[in-house]
Amino acid sequence: QVQLVESGGGLVQAGGSLKLSCAASGRAFSSVAMGWFRQAPGKEREFVVGIGWSGNSTYYADSVKGRFTISRDNAKNTIYLQMSSLKPEDTAVYYCAAGYLLLSRQVVDYWGQGTQVTVSS
Repeated sequence: QVQLVESGGGLVQAGGSLKLSCAASGRAFSSVAMGWFRQAPGKEREFVVGIGWSGNSTYYADSVKGRFTISRDNAKNTIYLQMSSLKPEDTAVYYCAAGYLLLSRQVVDYWGQGTQVTVSS
């Protein structure tokens, strides 16, 4: 079992930066891939980025490549999402996710409760 709690969301102007954190509990954290999804109003939840259990492998959606950076600290059971050059279209609820097949197939076994990110123009 893995429990996930996100933090760091908020309101930011276009072009600004924001850093999300996801604290995990549970013995499986260090052996499971982690990532972030987002869901904008009226849209389906979409994959944003994933990171392998060791932190050596990452996979980004084209829409965030070069702007977002994912990292993980297995000693702290935490992953991070550094978001830069934010755009209004990045506005969404961001969900932390964990899954053994998350990186390869975006299959999620555990979800966080979500944190709101709003980018004003």
